[in-house]
Amino acid sequence: MPEIVLHFDALLFDMDGTLVDSTAGVVGAWELFRQSYPSIDVHHILSSSHGVRTVENLRNHCGIQDPEILESEAERFETAIVTTSSEGGRQGIIQLPGVNAVLNEIAPGRYLPKPCWAICTSATRAYASSALDIAGVPAPDVFVTSEDVTQGKPSPDPYLLGAKKCGVKPENCLVFEDAPSGIRSGNAAGCKTVGLLTTHTREQVEAAQPDFIVENLSAISVQRTESGVAVTFKQ
Repeated sequence: MPEIVLHFDALLFDMDGTLVDSTAGVVGAWELFRQSYPSIDVHHILSSSHGVRTVENLRNHCGIQDPEILESEAERFETAIVTTSSEGGRQGIIQLPGVNAVLNEIAPGRYLPKPCWAICTSATRAYASSALDIAGVPAPDVFVTSEDVTQGKPSPDPYLLGAKKCGVKPENCLVFEDAPSGIRSGNAAGCKTVGLLTTHTREQVEAAQPDFIVENLSAISVQRTESGVAVTFKQ
């Protein structure tokens, strides 16, 4: 792909699979939950649940309907991601390639106090905060988590709220996503979208119709400007 430089008012990032890799912890959490819900198919869940809110995954795959139990089990699941990610020789929650260089450039206060980036995740705030801390990812200008929206991805709500909290129009934002459901969320919000090939096949990502496809964040560079962020798609 030829080098392309585009300007956006704000960048909106998914978390798991985009900024951090928590695969080891997620696998460990589902294996733990299989002890309580023996009928679940962990392999099937892992192939279809990425980018979906924990409460919705537990409702869909474990059959939990009671709101209080659902909330409690979601908390237990996300705690298990953190606690099992470093057990049994697992790699833990790690930062993905290219993240450090990108986020160092758009760190808060480098040019303007105006927010120019957000994390819009399907995870709860408690888990997302822990995962970012473990992976060494700085806190974003704007943080949208599962508790902040009524409908999760692929609904546009997370990215619409992220743009709103940044004080910009969604059509002037660029979304970075690895999951098809997240790409569809960004598209539905009216944002430009980048599909990362970190967790899904190219065919799966292409099916969600992102505007751009890259291997990971190493394929781009960013520069914060007085009016937003310039994004360069490298050759």
